[in-house]
Amino acid sequence: MAAGYDGFDDPYAYKGTTTLKNKLGLRDAAQLEAFELEMTTLRAREPLPRGKLNARHYCRVHRHLFQDVYRWAGKYRTVRTAKGGNPFCYPEYIDGEMTKLFATLPAALGADGPEDFIAEATRFLGELNAIHPFREGNGRSQLAFMAMLGETAGFALDFARVRRESFMPAMIASYAGNLVPLSAELRSLLR
Repeated sequence: MAAGYDGFDDPYAYKGTTTLKNKLGLRDAAQLEAFELEMTTLRAREPLPRGKLNARHYCRVHRHLFQDVYRWAGKYRTVRTAKGGNPFCYPEYIDGEMTKLFATLPAALGADGPEDFIAEATRFLGELNAIHPFREGNGRSQLAFMAMLGETAGFALDFARVRRESFMPAMIASYAGNLVPLSAELRSLLR
């Protein structure tokens, strides 16, 4: 949630707090986190929106998962954010960067085999994470979308097997340009 992001005057949060404005008006971060987890877990069990696996479809996936929690679900963020001193894509560039990134998806969808797919999926996921288009919920949206991508490409990924203790450091390493750990993580999820 908001914890872990580098501090800034956030119009998405209640004034003087790091608690994101939400549909229930919850101002306690722990309560919001519990509510968000419960609602997104329920929504993740439903069929995800069908689409063309493009940036617009990705926004619809985020909207589906977070529709009960945030009014801005499915919309690109309008503020600059960073985690651990690493800035994500500036909001004024998100739309263009998402369009460019999603134009590369045919390479993953047309992969010749599992290793080719993992290489393309790793590159795509690493770049998508660096863009971080939403104010919150990027990780869950990424995993849901990558599961759909794997199914469509014929290389199903089982994200129920994700080990947070190794997956998160792999995502951080990908931000720094080291795709090897993330590639190994995705390879371990192949069904």
